[in-house]
Amino acid sequence: MSWLTEIVRPKIRSWLGQETRDVPENLWRQCPACQQMIFHKDLDANLKVCPNCGHHMRPTAMERLAWTFDGGVFTRIELPKAPADPIKFRDQKRYADRLREAREKTGLEDAIVVAHGLVGGQPMVVAAMAFEFMAGSMGAAVGEGIVAAARLAVLQDAALVIFTASGGARMQEGAVSLMQMPRTTIATRMVKEAKLPYLTVLTDPTTGGVSASFAMLGDVQIAEPGALIGFAGARVIEQTVRETLPEGFQRAEYLHQHGIIDMVVKRGDMRETLGRVVGMLRGVRVEPAEQAA
Repeated sequence: MSWLTEIVRPKIRSWLGQETRDVPENLWRQCPACQQMIFHKDLDANLKVCPNCGHHMRPTAMERLAWTFDGGVFTRIELPKAPADPIKFRDQKRYADRLREAREKTGLEDAIVVAHGLVGGQPMVVAAMAFEFMAGSMGAAVGEGIVAAARLAVLQDAALVIFTASGGARMQEGAVSLMQMPRTTIATRMVKEAKLPYLTVLTDPTTGGVSASFAMLGDVQIAEPGALIGFAGARVIEQTVRETLPEGFQRAEYLHQHGIIDMVVKRGDMRETLGRVVGMLRGVRVEPAEQAA
């Protein structure tokens, strides 16, 4: 029946004076938790949280910054350049090619974005990891980003907040990626020695070398609802301990109940929470009316 759609329908439309219109793709998103179909504008207005079941979908790093800073106003900083392919890695394709493809797809240089501005009326430096860039894997560029964010926080006498979203260390950089674990740990120590607040917001997923370093070192550790947080995968743990893991293991709510993280905060409440917590840590009381919308 292709002749009906390819020949007859266009002729009928031309006779009726109707022009064909391109229908945008991805007008609807299906919630991976409840399978509900959501109109894309409604989903964006709700900060990519399912209005039906409350499932928090993964945003881009730039969306994260826009939602976090007061009025969506922030100043993004340029990060130091890192070696593009330190060990000349190749599997099914060259690592350099993978980097180029990820940069073209996301418009980012690597898996982290750093900016500064006001959050809940408080000056903050915010680093947001980009899961959309090679699963947010941590290589030398991410390490440089965390160090730059920590130095900027100290320079500006501002709190440091890091939104984590990562599958762990970037295997294509070998030992160089593992070196970022102690390096980022030292960077967060710089902030603490300057007596400035350091907060981490653990989002889905936060795993591997990221969870084993700077992600779990915050003065206050916050997580989004339902976020997967852990080091090794549940299947690996079950095979190692030879026991069935409890329901909800490695999810934000389970970790909160067992004292691993301090609070679970919905995305819509995150900005206000960050401003209030940082204000308390710095001894500055910010009334709700003073916080930017």
